[in-house]
Amino acid sequence: MKDLKRFFVEEEANGVVEVVLILVVLIAMVALFKEKLKPLLEKLLEKVATNANKI
Repeated sequence: MKDLKRFFVEEEANGVVEVVLILVVLIAMVALFKEKLKPLLEKLLEKVATNANKI
């Protein structure tokens, strides 16, 4: 228990916790807006492939 408390008190640990929370929020947003993001990403990847062939 002591080690866990020290983990959350250290500044480095706070950075890790922040990164984990940001990742959780991003994953939740992707899960919520999955249906809207899919067509957008397909268009984007199609444009990238088309422009890559021009190079």
